[in-house]
Amino acid sequence: MRTTRRAYLAAAGGAVAATAGCLGGSGTAGMADLSCDVGQLDQVGSLPRPSLGPDDAPVTVDAYEDYACPHCATYSLNVFPKIRENYIDGGDVRYRFFDFPLPVNEQWSWGGAIAARAVQDRADAEAFFEYGKTLFERQSDLTSDGFSVVHDAASEFDVDGCEVAASVDQEAYRPVVESDRQRAVDKGYQSTPTIVVNGETAADPSWETVKRTIDGHLKSASKS
Repeated sequence: MRTTRRAYLAAAGGAVAATAGCLGGSGTAGMADLSCDVGQLDQVGSLPRPSLGPDDAPVTVDAYEDYACPHCATYSLNVFPKIRENYIDGGDVRYRFFDFPLPVNEQWSWGGAIAARAVQDRADAEAFFEYGKTLFERQSDLTSDGFSVVHDAASEFDVDGCEVAASVDQEAYRPVVESDRQRAVDKGYQSTPTIVVNGETAADPSWETVKRTIDGHLKSASKS
């Protein structure tokens, strides 16, 4: 079910220097091999924040990621599932995703984010996170044959792959992604993944560090 709130906005991007995690890079790809003709899509100015867990959870975890960043893939495939199993599913954590294309790959840092937002707009937050998992699992293919990847993966969620690929080609959700990116820049974040727990930036995105940070805030919340 679509929940689009459309607006025409200008957007701009650029690389951010990074001292840790992912930074820099470029890549190009084409859409010519896909038999898609969906016409001109509306540009989308805003979408709900992709989130899991209850709004009133005592701890909020914010993840800033780039779909072309190998460190983000490691975090999303190995650490995030543990956060979900141990904290989100039990209602202790509200988990929010923020796009932060550095870009690691000039086209697919943005393209992966736009594709995931297109899926969110046509499905829901759960599909957004599962689709993002697929993009991270196929990261090497994403940066070499991205249009095929975002197209084919969309069909797993009953979403029109041609519309998703066209959204990337036409940058239909770039304003949404740019808004997240600017938030990260304004907060001074410089690398991906950046994991923030109740406003505290975790020292690193490892499970041990993130778990210790979450547990510390849960302990503080239980005393208040």
